[in-house]
Amino acid sequence: MKKFITNIVAVSSLFLATQQFNAQKTVVNREVETQKDGKMLLGHQLKEQFLKAPYSDWYVKEHDDYALDQKAISELRKERLGTYDIIVFMGTWCEDSHRDFPRLMKILEEVSFPESKLSIIAVNRKKESPSGDEGLYNIQKVPTIILKRYGKEAGRIVEMPTSGYIERDLAEILKKNDSSVIKEIFK
Repeated sequence: MKKFITNIVAVSSLFLATQQFNAQKTVVNREVETQKDGKMLLGHQLKEQFLKAPYSDWYVKEHDDYALDQKAISELRKERLGTYDIIVFMGTWCEDSHRDFPRLMKILEEVSFPESKLSIIAVNRKKESPSGDEGLYNIQKVPTIILKRYGKEAGRIVEMPTSGYIERDLAEILKKNDSSVIKEIFK
């Protein structure tokens, strides 16, 4: 029994040490200074970073001025957007990101999307981040919004929503994903 307890303690300690090491590897809210673009966010970010200067100059205005498509918002609630994970690749130097990232955040706030299921990754002009996450998702353009469910990609919006509205494109992704799940069930 003593040996069993000793082994459990050893394994638990190793697990906790590994978790702490992995947690330390991801730097959050990194900001760099560049000659061409001035201040730039790089890597994993929290949404609060965008409420600070100089990012708030474009973020707050676009966020506050954006008129939501309420029909699409209702569809996102009905289709349970909160059951998905969302990964957003964006650039604080990019005009498309200046437009669509604040809009996405307003949409997510409106549907009470859990922040724990959202990853925001800022990239440089070469579409690179310190963690290399862009390589895992083959990021070519920003912003890129990726929806994942059960660890698999359900769909993405690249650079601009095809419908002109992020919330409409998100609703379409959810509908397509739900219909493919139903087809799998009844095969």
